[in-house]
Amino acid sequence: MESGATGYKFALFALTSLFFMWGFITCLNDILIPHLKNVFALNYTQSMLVQFCFFGAYFIVSLPAGALVKRISYKWGIVLGLVIAAIGCALFVPAASYQLYTLFLGALFVLASGITLLQVAANPYVTVLGPPDTAASRLTLTQAFNALGTTLAPMFGALLILSAATVATTDLAPEQLGVIRLAEANAVKAPYMLLAAAFLLLAALFAALKLPGVDVQDEIEPITDGKSAWQYRHLVLGAVGIFLYVGAEVSIGSFLVNFLSQPDIAGLSEAEAAHYVSYFWGGAMVGRFIGAIAMRYVNDGKALALNAAAAIALLLLTVFSNGDTAMWSVLAIGLFNSIMFPTIFSLALYGLGKYTSQGSGILCLAIVGGALLPLLQGALADTIGIHLAFLMPVACYAYIAFYGLRGHRPT
Repeated sequence: MESGATGYKFALFALTSLFFMWGFITCLNDILIPHLKNVFALNYTQSMLVQFCFFGAYFIVSLPAGALVKRISYKWGIVLGLVIAAIGCALFVPAASYQLYTLFLGALFVLASGITLLQVAANPYVTVLGPPDTAASRLTLTQAFNALGTTLAPMFGALLILSAATVATTDLAPEQLGVIRLAEANAVKAPYMLLAAAFLLLAALFAALKLPGVDVQDEIEPITDGKSAWQYRHLVLGAVGIFLYVGAEVSIGSFLVNFLSQPDIAGLSEAEAAHYVSYFWGGAMVGRFIGAIAMRYVNDGKALALNAAAAIALLLLTVFSNGDTAMWSVLAIGLFNSIMFPTIFSLALYGLGKYTSQGSGILCLAIVGGALLPLLQGALADTIGIHLAFLMPVACYAYIAFYGLRGHRPT
């Protein structure tokens, strides 16, 4: 029994590196969006196609990934996901060389397909590596390392990507402008090749590791004898919650650099604004470390509802203020986002037993909210302005508050 517990601890330690990497790669999109917006002269809606392709992969790949993980095991699902993610990163090199926005979007789709497979394998693996009652706490702890990745990514992106976009492009001849655009496009090559190497190294490590096997069907008994995970009301409502939460978080994060660059907010350059994005994701990191401890003693549903209410208040303050008040209120939302994903995820999977793998696939399918809602906010920003567009996530957090109070209860 003791050796099994030790094996579980080691497996959780190894899994934290995965949570870090996919947090890092996902948040790097927040830096990639303003960069590609400049390179290809895009409007807000067009630039949000970055998130559409990235999170759209979750919608297309999640269910097949859930079936694949069931066949090849959690471990080999993780290894395959890492290899696919590495291929996606490597595809940024030809995309930059040919300066084609469609190639960038294709590379992001391949990269996100690998990340989706990682999510489908690793999230439920964490929930079953120990007692069910502390599943939310364990997932919150590993998600804290995900948030560490999202905190460091903007600094990395500002240094290696956005620094190439600081050259003024007004009053330039077409040839000069072409040279500058080529240099800006090429700025993504080195960072993404480094990430490809990191993913391949992790794949080799996980292939060599001996991770404890967990048979979900034997470990947890289902609440009812339902024939499919879709029959669990709290799972379906949780999937809606994941859709809206990821959509809200991605929408806010995607617009931060452009929002903080507005003259009536902070008037920062894009490279400077990218450093402040780290405060948004850093708040999520701090909140998850606190939550990993606090949620052993606090009711999960009530904590979720309270955090959603705080996010609504901060969004309203952001929309109806300017300057430093608007800047810091929108950045503070990250702190209250912290526990939402792992809490919704674990509440939705509670008691699914042999349907846990299928349920995880459904929840990862719902991450498509990160593809669709940023497009909606982009359309709003193009029509009513980037400031008022922040009203859209308010409705998302209102539903999450409902799920925390009532929607998560199994029937």
